[in-house]
Amino acid sequence: METTAVKKVLIICYSLSGQTSNLLARLTNGLECAGVSVTIERLRPRKPLRFPFGSIRATVAMMVLTFFRKRIPIAPLSDKCQGRFDLMILAGPTWSYQPSGPVLSLLDRDGSTLLANQRVISLISCRGYWRMHLFGLRALLKKKGASLVNCMVFTHPSREPWRTIGVFLKLAGRSPERSKFIGRYYPRYGHEKKQLEEACRFGAMLGQALTEGKDLAKLDFRTPLAIIRGSNHPQAD
Repeated sequence: METTAVKKVLIICYSLSGQTSNLLARLTNGLECAGVSVTIERLRPRKPLRFPFGSIRATVAMMVLTFFRKRIPIAPLSDKCQGRFDLMILAGPTWSYQPSGPVLSLLDRDGSTLLANQRVISLISCRGYWRMHLFGLRALLKKKGASLVNCMVFTHPSREPWRTIGVFLKLAGRSPERSKFIGRYYPRYGHEKKQLEEACRFGAMLGQALTEGKDLAKLDFRTPLAIIRGSNHPQAD
């Protein structure tokens, strides 16, 4: 009796504040419920980064450096990244419209050997401005011989300009959600519970597609809980 081989997914991720990690925990749950084997590799900066940054000055400095794609050196990857996977998921936050420094370091150092001829789906956690991140990431992956077949984008649910103000103050070490004025428009930092549940559903949907051999590029991750308020599909940008 012929058996179907278990599909294997490698998730490579970086999470500074825990928002990406929260999404991935639920995404992984959905994948595993669909019968997929998941390996997770967390990128570790050689010099641990502080969160929050602690001051407005430090936050502005970090924003400027990351806008120009400052690399953050990372420790070597573990042996569990070796071998062949049916899919890789590259996950992390948007830093000043760009992929995070640890992810950029990964692509510089390991991209050609790790990602060559590999299908990749990106998961982006961001305040709301993800298109430049995705555009740059797609170009970098292509240079390394990888194919970005789809993308999941989760934006913070608060409306602008309060979303930007709230995230900036949070990075600077303040608590905007506790402010009597700002808190009315920015009740929490990061993703809400319904978005985490949506990440689990995406995982199950992706796992089923992998198992059944369906075209991953045709999976539609556009929902009001992921890309908020009518944003275009990532594949179309």
